Amino acid sequence: MTIRTATPADAEAAIALWHACALTRPWNDPAADFTRALAGPSSTVLVLEHAGMVIGSVMAGDDGHRGWLYYLAVDPAHQRQGHARALVDAACRFLRAQGCPKVELMVRQGNAAAGLYPRLGWQRQEVEVWALTLDP
Repeated sequence: MTIRTATPADAEAAIALWHACALTRPWNDPAADFTRALAGPSSTVLVLEHAGMVIGSVMAGDDGHRGWLYYLAVDPAHQRQGHARALVDAACRFLRAQGCPKVELMVRQGNAAAGLYPRLGWQRQEVEVWALTLDP
């Protein structure tokens, strides 16, 4: 198993994984998200490879105030083996190197992986998330 920085050639495999883990939504373009993350100096996508196949991913970015994690996904056939923890740890190392003092993530209601984060030492925050869709 190897965790490495994704390349544009990993887009199809990573996005297929995001779909398999029910992380995509019709109003988000995962290909654009992937491309923007690789293009930015303060963001990345990390992939977990096994036998030449992408079986996990996480997107990490620094917004200048704190770090954020997105699209944490592990192929269902490879879950519950510590891969999510390894990806989160690698993403946090990336963000720490960016100078981030804190890392946050958002979990949608009903996400089956929500129980993972307390086991990794993350704490629920008392905030509401609000959004405004900007016209392209």
